Amino acid sequence: MPEPTMDHPLRETLARELHARPFLRIGGSASLTHFAIYADGDTTVHHTLLVDLCRLTGLEVPADGVTHYSGRWSDDKQLKWERHTEFSTFTFVSRRDDADYFSDLAISHVPTGWFDSFAGKRLVALRMELVSGAAGAAARDNVRDWIDGPILAGSHVSGGGEVFCDWTIPPDGFTRFLVIDNGFREVQGGRLLQRLYEIETYRMMALLALPVARELGRSVDNLQGALAPLMRSMDTSHGGRQDAELLERLTHLAVRIEALAESGNRFSASRAYEKLVLARIQELREERIEGIPTIAEFMERRFAPAMDTCRSVWTRHEQFGDRVARALDLLRTRVNLAQEQDTTRLLEGMDQTARNQLRLQHAVEGLSVAAISYYVLSLAGTGLKALHVVHFPLDPDLIKGVLILPVVLLVMRATRRSKHGGQKRAARQQAVKQAA
Repeated sequence: MPEPTMDHPLRETLARELHARPFLRIGGSASLTHFAIYADGDTTVHHTLLVDLCRLTGLEVPADGVTHYSGRWSDDKQLKWERHTEFSTFTFVSRRDDADYFSDLAISHVPTGWFDSFAGKRLVALRMELVSGAAGAAARDNVRDWIDGPILAGSHVSGGGEVFCDWTIPPDGFTRFLVIDNGFREVQGGRLLQRLYEIETYRMMALLALPVARELGRSVDNLQGALAPLMRSMDTSHGGRQDAELLERLTHLAVRIEALAESGNRFSASRAYEKLVLARIQELREERIEGIPTIAEFMERRFAPAMDTCRSVWTRHEQFGDRVARALDLLRTRVNLAQEQDTTRLLEGMDQTARNQLRLQHAVEGLSVAAISYYVLSLAGTGLKALHVVHFPLDPDLIKGVLILPVVLLVMRATRRSKHGGQKRAARQQAVKQAA
């Protein structure tokens, strides 16, 4: 009988997660090409691209469901693939022995047809050059030959290296980073390159919320323009049908606002990506190069305002939604009060009607007693007159007069007993219905 395991079923899986995404191990000069693939709504494309790449280039095909993969074509060329929640990344690394920087060295062995398969899905494409030794000094002195954007950013980073970039997309479609190796250990070079391409990847993912924010801002502006006249109408409304129409229009406005809340996931993801960008920049431990803004400064001036715009627009949306909700509550309260007043008046009218009916019923009962008594006395009088014809000694009119009071009392008693009996039968029938 096998011994029961002491570990939780998830222990091994969670422990391996710490080692699931190791840093690149790069020694000496190297060329790196990095892609981030974003396919909104198509979650199968990422694994399909990896499988196709492996089959085309001879790498071992990964198992289904993997979230990271590493492979080597040779000692000089390697691949790192990672699957994230919304995107996947392909990182190609090749050892460089020449000065033909920012060329296709890292991906020259990949068939061009594979790149065509993710057309329209490439969100990030960048090339990095890690230059070491004597070539590093030459590259530093001629950095503008390779990176010629309008603004050059750079800094001394952890481990004594230097980074230069311009955050532009040149005609070849690849953003460029030049990294000077001033004595990196093997792990430090790969770690620095990975942090840099993660900064660019997460930055672009965070900025996906910016066009959404702009569209949302225009929609909120239009809705705010529709709310103002409704609020004025509420202030001048005299109730009744006008309040009902206002309530319907406000409800329609609230529905439109709620429909805009579908973009909330995009803004939440943007905030998470922004935190990752700032964390990776902090890990660089930058020191200023005289006359050049650091990466942190560049991001503070260009990236932070975009994120502030996203937060501001979403805050406006939430505040506007709260305003409409408060207006709805106020109007609904006023409508409810008006309905309660109408109900009170209706109940008062019904109560008055019931009292009138009761009085009428009492009057009818009195008339009924008088009518029945009259008919009984009439019948009695006819009988007494018949007896008088046969020489009955008493006067019929006298006897009728004496019988008036007893007859009336007997008729009243009989009427009340009949009424109470009917009420009891109705109560029993009602109880039977409720029990059924």
